[in-house]
This record gives sequence, structure tokens and C-alpha cells, in this order.
Amino acid sequence: MEQPPIIFLGPSLPLSTAKDICDAIYLPPAAQGSVISAVQRYEPRALLIIDGTFQSAPAVRHKEILWAMARGVRVLGAASMGALRAAELHGHGMIGIGLIYRWYRRHAFAPDDAVAVLHMPEELGSAAMTLALVDLVQTVKRAERLGVIDNVQRRHLETAARRLNYRERTLVNVMREAGTAADYAMLERHIVEQKRDDAVQALRFLDKVNAMPPPTPRPFTWTTAFVRDLRHANIALPADA
Repeated sequence: MEQPPIIFLGPSLPLSTAKDICDAIYLPPAAQGSVISAVQRYEPRALLIIDGTFQSAPAVRHKEILWAMARGVRVLGAASMGALRAAELHGHGMIGIGLIYRWYRRHAFAPDDAVAVLHMPEELGSAAMTLALVDLVQTVKRAERLGVIDNVQRRHLETAARRLNYRERTLVNVMREAGTAADYAMLERHIVEQKRDDAVQALRFLDKVNAMPPPTPRPFTWTTAFVRDLRHANIALPADA
């Protein structure tokens, strides 16, 4: 029996919403070693990274994604850490989905923390407590297009959002930092949830992936640094290491 896809999900989309869209094995945000552990345990045909850790734990390694693809697993990324890794590894076969992925592809030096948010622990649903920079930028651009704010206010709000640490990026804090007299209620009404939209798009795309033939396994070269990383994370080394 074919295994369902693996999906690493956190604050980008509520788990209950994701389950209504796609039947899969859902795991917490990917960290160092998560991809190897998941592939060893479940042997999936496809794996989707939406969310991943940024500073609370070492981030998911590029090398372990390459290892999974070398074993014939189709690896996709979208919305958050997944979009970032997909943009970095698209030339090696990782599939990226959504606007945020395309933005990272187009802007090679875009900041990693543009998709980072402070969120509740997994036990409490991983709900986001701050807004991602990508969502804030899209929000103020939309507000300007709709005439809610003018061009000067939009530029001040965007600059303020970029200046704040991702742990502090709330609409209230951005407006306070920008010193703008914009209407909070009107801005809140036009919040853009680009990370959520991209996550939903990726989940729906998985149906197409299931119909694709598996990718051709590629050669994989183990490195001393990668083995050291896995041992440091207490991850059992695969048989081919």
C-alpha cells in the first residue's frame, strides 16, 4: 500500500484546515534531521515542507533534502521554510509552489526571516502570534491600492515592518514604529495571508504529484560535516551513510 505524503506544518495553516484539504501524515515544523527521520520511518513517495524551525532549533539541512531526493522521494516546499529551501534547491529537483517561493527565487538575497513568525507551542496549535514580513508587505501594498493608505504611509509602514524583529511584527507594533495615523481597523480588515494561501495551494498540488512517476534516484555524496550534524542531533545514520 502506497504511503501518504509527509507534510511538515506549523503556524502557516491550522492543522484542522490542512486535514480537510489533504490526507497525509502531518509532522511539526521541520528541523535538522526531521526529513531523514521521516523518510526512514514512513518511506513516503512525496514530502512537503511548509513550516520549519528558524532559531528555536537548528534548521532543516539542505543536505538531508538532497538525500531524500536521491532516494527517489519527491520533495516540495511552500509558504515558509519550505519556500526558502525550494528556492535554494530548485536546480537540484526540489519543487517550489506559490508566490513566496517565486519571490525567493527572484530575490536571491531576500532575508530568511521574511517568513518567520513567533507562534504558540505545538501543544496549543502552533498558532502564529506575529505577522510574517511577507504578509505585512503584501498587506500595506494592498491597502495602498485600495486607497486605505497613501504612498507615503505605505513606505513608512513597510520600512517599519522590515526594521522590527520577527518576534515583534504585529500590526500594532508596525504602526507604532512607523508613527502613522493610518486607521488600524481598516488595515486589519485588509490583512493578506500569503503564507496561508501558498500552503493551501501546495496541499492541493499534492494530488498532481501523486499522479507523477517517482523521480529518478540521484547519486548522493556523504560529507563529514553532514554526518557530524546528524550525530549532534542524535539522528540514526541511514544504512547508506
